[in-house]
Amino acid sequence: MENTLKIDYKNVFYPPGGILMWIIIYLELVTFGIALVFMALSAKAEPEVFHESRLLLNTAYGAINTVFLLSSGWCMAQSVHFLKKRDFSKSKLFLNLTILGGFLFLGLKGIEYYDKMEAGLTIGYNTFFSYYWMLTLFHVIHVIVGIGILFVSGRALRKAPETIEIQNYESSAAFWHMCDLIWLLLFPIIYLLY
Repeated sequence: MENTLKIDYKNVFYPPGGILMWIIIYLELVTFGIALVFMALSAKAEPEVFHESRLLLNTAYGAINTVFLLSSGWCMAQSVHFLKKRDFSKSKLFLNLTILGGFLFLGLKGIEYYDKMEAGLTIGYNTFFSYYWMLTLFHVIHVIVGIGILFVSGRALRKAPETIEIQNYESSAAFWHMCDLIWLLLFPIIYLLY
């Protein structure tokens, strides 16, 4: 019996996760990209508002959340790696660490949101905070969906790991990495630039 899973790289549905997942990822990136372009245009029209508002954000929260998501993304890559090697116990461990990173991100983001609401910095406060809330909440929704997808993958990994289709598992990983990538766009633009 062979120790690694075979992958058909000539299959039209390969890249990792399949072509449909990559279409979704590109559409999401374009959506966030368009919103960030509009944010930049608004910042050009109201530079003082954007600068003063950005200073009201807690950059440490954003940086720590970046570490949480990047670490969880690395753990997801390790989970896929060990699944391909059929080391199911390590794959499960890294999947659980991935999910933990997602929950840590959501927990800290929840604290940040609470702080903003307590200070009255809600979605209607000004243009900057309208973008802040819309973009970060849209990202949070993606993280929640991603955690849900990872839970489904985790259930399959716990019950019958030998039957997991690697392409389906890679699809879960690709979605999670999209969440990482979107945050890597949002963090510097929202927390550092203005």
